[in-house]
Amino acid sequence: MKLPRLGVRSRLLLAIVGAVTVALAVALAVFSVLLNQRLSASATALAKAEAQEEISSLTVRNGVLVALDERDRLAAASQVWVFSRTRTLEAPRVRADVDRAARALAGGPERSTDVGERARLYALPVLDNGVRYGTVVAAVSLDPYRETSGTALLGVIIFVVLILGAVTVLSHWTLGRALLPVSRMTEDAASWSEHELDRRFDLGEPYDELTRLAATLDSLLERIAATLRHEQRFTAELSHELRTPLARISGEAELTLRRERTPDEYRSALAAIRQNSEQMARTVETLVAAARHEAGLAMETSDAREAVEAVARQVRANSQGVEVRLTLPAEPVRVAVDTELLQRLIQPLADNAVRYGVGLVELTLARSGQLAAVTVADDGPGVRDDELALIFEPGERGSAAAVTEGGAGLGLALARRLARSAGGEITAAASASGGRFTVTLPLAG
Repeated sequence: MKLPRLGVRSRLLLAIVGAVTVALAVALAVFSVLLNQRLSASATALAKAEAQEEISSLTVRNGVLVALDERDRLAAASQVWVFSRTRTLEAPRVRADVDRAARALAGGPERSTDVGERARLYALPVLDNGVRYGTVVAAVSLDPYRETSGTALLGVIIFVVLILGAVTVLSHWTLGRALLPVSRMTEDAASWSEHELDRRFDLGEPYDELTRLAATLDSLLERIAATLRHEQRFTAELSHELRTPLARISGEAELTLRRERTPDEYRSALAAIRQNSEQMARTVETLVAAARHEAGLAMETSDAREAVEAVARQVRANSQGVEVRLTLPAEPVRVAVDTELLQRLIQPLADNAVRYGVGLVELTLARSGQLAAVTVADDGPGVRDDELALIFEPGERGSAAAVTEGGAGLGLALARRLARSAGGEITAAASASGGRFTVTLPLAG
């Protein structure tokens, strides 16, 4: 049977209670050892003191050990043995095993011994001028010490249990209070990620675990919001920019099917359908390339000269009498964009220049500080000052478009979208004597 996984608070509580239990058990063991040592030392000291007191009531007369005062000697201790060299002067009435142990100590050195767990004996030699005349053995009952030790240990155990219970309750409450903000933040973040992506904790500069968690969740929510914004913008742009070519394809097909037409009319309709489908394909490819670049899936570098040369070759093939001049630096100009993406970015500008130019289109690549600048200029009608922002809106066309056919007003919008996805920009210069568009992109590091 698989046990349920414990939460963070339960694991922390078990860790705290376990650590405190081990610490209290070690403390209890140390206390027990120290207490027993202290009580043992006390029992030994008491037995020695009684033996010394008994010796103080003895004297040596004519080489024989005798008591100074029989009444004082009998009052001095109730369990004391006095042994002379050859006989027993005093022996209390005790158990046989205790008496045997006491007699075994006679004549020996100063020492102590236990008789089972009931009594402790202490033997002291009786000396006079360095000559030994006998031995005094004092006995002390160990029952009071055992009772004291047991009572003390029981009290300590009860105290330890109370401490452990108090630590458990206090830890449970403290952990609950400490982790409550984390639970609330988790619930809020989950709710915001579904319904309110603009909400943030905003706890300021991180300085502890909770504020760092809040900052991390804010960053996560921001990434989620950015991803959703990119998806929504991609969808909106895709639907907006495909609407016009789809409508044209549908219209051409509908008109073609209404009545019989000549082969030239069919060819013209199919050419229009093909042109709009190619425009749709370019639009989708450009938007996908921009999305991949924004998502960090296409972080390559390239020599900008290759893309500009490729664009120049393509527009020359469709220039229809317009001269296309190309100016490139001798050294490579590496940018943080791959060649295909850069070509798609510049192509709409060059196509417009050929469409609106009268006799000349110029493509120039140069370095400008930490940027690469591609300038596309033509000698056409140019862009009015009030149209500089308008022409970059999807579906919008400038006044110069009135004299030309074709175009859906999507090329510049897509080009700027692509340039910004690569960290660059496209700008137009207002002029009545020719169009001038500049693409700036960061150089590769």
